[in-house]
Amino acid sequence: MIDAQLLADEGILVVAPVDKLQATDFERLRLLADPYLEQNGELNGLLIDAEAFFGWEDFASLLSHIRFVRSYQEKIERVAAVTDSSLIAFLPKAAQHFVAAEVRHFRYQQRDAALQWLRTGQPP
Repeated sequence: MIDAQLLADEGILVVAPVDKLQATDFERLRLLADPYLEQNGELNGLLIDAEAFFGWEDFASLLSHIRFVRSYQEKIERVAAVTDSSLIAFLPKAAQHFVAAEVRHFRYQQRDAALQWLRTGQPP
């Protein structure tokens, strides 16, 4: 399950996994992001706020996640992975080969710096 919030004034989508990811989580993210994208064309950033990562509920959930990334990767300018999880910390290196967005890893205590980077594009 994912908690999500759209900071519409800043064009930043904040997502936080709180349990195993489910296929329905990505549909909820679409419902949150699509109206903003229809008006603005792209999001300034995506903040992945993951103190922990619980994996996926099942294979269908993993496929929904992949489809979401494929559909939205060109509509998001920057992605900040805020975590101390070694699995998600690897995300920026791997993602550079698959997404158009600039992706950076921030340690969990650097969440404010990550938000600032998403807002401005300037290094923290």
